[in-house]
Amino acid sequence: MRDKFIGTWKLVAAVNEDAATGEKTDLFGPDPIGYLSYGADGRMMAIQVRSDRKKPAAAVPTAAEADALFKSLLSYAGTYTIEGNEVTHHVDISWNESWTGTRLTRKFRLEGNRLYLSVPPSPNPIDGRMGVRSVVWEKLA
Repeated sequence: MRDKFIGTWKLVAAVNEDAATGEKTDLFGPDPIGYLSYGADGRMMAIQVRSDRKKPAAAVPTAAEADALFKSLLSYAGTYTIEGNEVTHHVDISWNESWTGTRLTRKFRLEGNRLYLSVPPSPNPIDGRMGVRSVVWEKLA
């Protein structure tokens, strides 16, 4: 199974379903940008951003600009393991230190050149509300 994961994947969709309301929203807007890489050496890296991120007015962002940039980004790296229909990311480094040193387990499904990952109920990394996220990736290489 690991051989099917190895390579680079491009983000197609990231949807959050709010646990309290059942409302579904695009986690990073309607056209998110992102890449997920699984290496033969057991390492992985992920980055996701909103496509409508605003560039700061100057080389150093203001506090408000930095906050908006932080909230429109998700990025981490570490190692990965696969067991059954679950892949676990063992986070070594992250855009949000609360994720560093944790394990992020996702159920997966492979269909053709697409990888479907679903996250069990957990706090949304953008607003902290409990929800379930479904992320779709398309294999590039």
